[in-house]
Amino acid sequence: MIVPKIEEMQKEGEAGRQKINQWTRMATVPLAMLQAVSIIAMLKSSAVPILIRSDMLYYTAIIMTTTAGTVFLMWIGELITEKKVGNGISLLIFAGIVSGLPTVVKQALVSYDSSQTFMWIGYAVIAAIIVAGVVFINEAQRNIPIQYARQVHGMGGGVASSLPLRLLMAGVIPIIFAISLILLPTMLAQFLLQARTEWVVSAATFALRFLQNQTIYGILYFLLVVGFTYFYTSIVFKPDDVSENLQKQGGFIPGIRPGPPTAQYLQHVVTRITLAGSLALGALAVLPMLFQGYMGTQAFAIGGTSILIVVAVVIESVKQIEAHVTMREYDVY
Repeated sequence: MIVPKIEEMQKEGEAGRQKINQWTRMATVPLAMLQAVSIIAMLKSSAVPILIRSDMLYYTAIIMTTTAGTVFLMWIGELITEKKVGNGISLLIFAGIVSGLPTVVKQALVSYDSSQTFMWIGYAVIAAIIVAGVVFINEAQRNIPIQYARQVHGMGGGVASSLPLRLLMAGVIPIIFAISLILLPTMLAQFLLQARTEWVVSAATFALRFLQNQTIYGILYFLLVVGFTYFYTSIVFKPDDVSENLQKQGGFIPGIRPGPPTAQYLQHVVTRITLAGSLALGALAVLPMLFQGYMGTQAFAIGGTSILIVVAVVIESVKQIEAHVTMREYDVY
């Protein structure tokens, strides 16, 4: 959507998509190297010495190893995606989140105090609300009635159908975008703390203190989730294309003229349902943070974002598996 040339390539079919995927793989390498450099900078600035050496060869080995691991994970993710059991990268993120769950539970049990029973119950209720909310906003949809005109032996007639518009077309992508963007200033600020220019260090220190304020962090997080929901929805759903396809197939929305009026109507509906979906997604993302602030404790903190990603990935994978099972049943009969 941002680069028209790439958008045209995507419409060319499989060849265009393969070329875009190749560009994505190539862009992954410098991004992974940049991430490795950021990690080295954070490890160097930590109070506890972690890096055992400081020569260039040692740093180069860390950068190359991290980059190779990232490319390897990208390859595994593509293999998983090809098997049609869900998005490969999302499943890898899901595995990383779930693998840390036993450790969190163990630490919570070790530090258990009978005076924190109410807090434990509160966290369990919040977790249940988040899971139920994610399932609801992922499954909710608005059905637009569609009428298809057809002729049967010279008699006029029509076929009624519907166009389902999901409440949250963007899925968990806005969450991932928001986290990436909100963590970027923190990483840059930590990197710039080692600068020799005094005003650069002062600016980096101010940025770190500004983002460490939980109220400011929560507001920025919420606004970014809402904004990226609209942004990604505009990429995955294009009313003009849907209106054009309906017109080619002889379909129309009752009471709405085909062509531009249909596209305007669809855009109006999508904007309204995306507002509700984005606000719900943003509220679910910051809900654990609000609860922690109300209780005044960080013990056994629930990662709202982690729960969002886990639930959404499970729902998507289950849907794809069910689709495969249905197709096999059709093959048998």
